[in-house]
Amino acid sequence: MEREKRNDMSFSRKRSFTFGAYGGSHFLVYSVDRFTCEDETRPDSAEDSILDILDSPASDRKPFLSASSNQRDTELFEIIEKLQGSRIDEQRCEFPPPLKSQLFMIGGDLPLILPPKLGGYWVDPPLERLVDVSPTSSHYGLDPESYDIMERDGEARNYHEFFRSRYHHSFTAVDPSLGPLVLSVCLEEEESKLRVILRMKECSLHGVFSVSLFPNIPSAVELAKMLCDRVTVSKFEAVSYLKAPELITTFDEHRVSPNFKFGVLYQKDGQFTEEDILSNNEESEEFKELLSILGETIQLQGFTGFRGGLDVCHGQTGSEAVFTSFHGREIMFHVATKLPFTEGDPQQLQRKRHIGNDIVALVYQEGQTPFLSDVIKSHFLHCFLVVRRIQGPEETGEATYQVSVTAREDVPPFGPVLPDPPIFTDRSLLRDFLLTKLINAEISCYKAQRFSRLELRTRSMLLESLQAELSTRSQCMMGDPSLSALPSAEGARGASEGSGGFIENFKRAIRVRSHSFETLGVPRKTGGSASQRPKTEKDGDGDKSPADSLGPAELRDQASPQEET
Repeated sequence: MEREKRNDMSFSRKRSFTFGAYGGSHFLVYSVDRFTCEDETRPDSAEDSILDILDSPASDRKPFLSASSNQRDTELFEIIEKLQGSRIDEQRCEFPPPLKSQLFMIGGDLPLILPPKLGGYWVDPPLERLVDVSPTSSHYGLDPESYDIMERDGEARNYHEFFRSRYHHSFTAVDPSLGPLVLSVCLEEEESKLRVILRMKECSLHGVFSVSLFPNIPSAVELAKMLCDRVTVSKFEAVSYLKAPELITTFDEHRVSPNFKFGVLYQKDGQFTEEDILSNNEESEEFKELLSILGETIQLQGFTGFRGGLDVCHGQTGSEAVFTSFHGREIMFHVATKLPFTEGDPQQLQRKRHIGNDIVALVYQEGQTPFLSDVIKSHFLHCFLVVRRIQGPEETGEATYQVSVTAREDVPPFGPVLPDPPIFTDRSLLRDFLLTKLINAEISCYKAQRFSRLELRTRSMLLESLQAELSTRSQCMMGDPSLSALPSAEGARGASEGSGGFIENFKRAIRVRSHSFETLGVPRKTGGSASQRPKTEKDGDGDKSPADSLGPAELRDQASPQEET
């Protein structure tokens, strides 16, 4: 009865003193009128001990602050310490750094990559698959024959392959709902096939029809509607411009490029921040060995291959770079330690202006410090391949590498598949895997929401320019007097390229910057330090043309700084 009475009594906040300890729900309140304990889960023996001490008759109690109460106070705090001590110890954690907590220990080692706390990235292999990463474990997925390189636009060369060498016709129209349309039709008499390509803002549609299906060759409008039932235009105009095939080929293949550029970051043990990683200048022998696997170190001065935006004349982007050729593709690596270092600039913008504008980067990890997926702040970097050298089999003494991949959540998965476990001991096999994975990563990143939106915008502008150019030139070819004074192709240079209008608009689309920031959601940089730095074709954190990422690299990187706007 007395116990229930005590439990039912509420706290008196008046003239009360509080004694407590950090952590847990154990909370003791001493009042001149009553002591109570709020923890219902505490053992009865402990609770009774407290109450026995505190519930002695008031007549037997001495004033609270008297000297004779010292022993009772000591006993009280001893009890508190015993009850709370174990609970506090349970809540202890080691700070800093939090990343070295046992929470992240996988098989005795820290993982190569940790996703952000707020998500937004996927990691391959997932952390739960990293339990066994022994170099002697059985492997699968290490078949270089399965390392297929993805094509960014598998049908981009259809016109060049099936139309240009054959007699064919092209037509243009402006549909009220679909906008500009460019149609190409080729009759393959030897195979009795009718091949058709319809170019729209969203995509190009390619169809092959048997001639036997039609009593007569269908009209351009009928063929267009066979490929897309949303076509509502009632008439197409025939293209009679002699250089139309060159312009059409340029449009169809504007997304196709044999050239790639990737960033390379060097992360030392204990480096968690972007500033630390970008400030590394010294290259270890192990890092140099990985670079030799990726490609050849070349002198930039006078280099005539694909330069990936690096300066090959004045040395403004360093003196060396890493370059390689791989299955008919040229690859330039923006190695952070080889790009210019600026004293007093913690952000190292001279380095980030290149690496921050790449779409894919490789990270060489020295030590056990994980790479955080979002540590490099960039609007364009969407994927990272992380490589760590680990202890290999003692009997072979060969260098052994562990690989992991992370990308933004809207980047589709891409091959080749990581072996299980993701361990490589053969240099040539590692090279083939990394280069194929890097190329496929970039192609897959273009399908992410940000790039696909920008790509649609670029394509729409180019198609509109192409349709207008073909229509105008064809009317001029037919002798339209109102177009007799049509300007030539902006001089000899434009004429040599087929025409001034579309070709020049195409180049401007690749280099244009200012109108792309609304789509990206990136504020335009004005004044400040940005204006004080030398301009290049790519600048700052994501401050580059979206079309620059999406168009042919040969045009992206041949534009001189003076041509930029």
